[in-house]
Amino acid sequence: MSEAAARTTQANAPANTSAGRPSVIQLVFREKGALYAAYIPLFAEGGLFVPTMRDYKLGEDIYLLLSLPEDPQRYPVAGKVGWITPANASGGRTQGVGVRFPSDEKTRLLKLRIEELLGTSIESAKPTQTI
Repeated sequence: MSEAAARTTQANAPANTSAGRPSVIQLVFREKGALYAAYIPLFAEGGLFVPTMRDYKLGEDIYLLLSLPEDPQRYPVAGKVGWITPANASGGRTQGVGVRFPSDEKTRLLKLRIEELLGTSIESAKPTQTI
């Protein structure tokens, strides 16, 4: 995912998250291609790959402030880490986490919005984020 196409900003991300405060990550997609590359249809509720050098644990809470291409609205998502790509992963994959969306109505509508933006490309043979 190119830096120009998507940008992440971490705020309020304490080193020890056992205090109960989730990380807050602003995730801005400027291009549909970057959104497509980050989208995780493997998660039934939907999800996104977030490049980060910070260490996370599976199931850890992450709060995303998501901006989509061609959409002025920011979408808050209270997600959970669903997978981890560690540093130095095989195949040159980017270090980061897969954030699984919650199964609520608001996020279901967000998933539909993302799939609407991606249009027919979601059915493309070109892979989205892979584990």
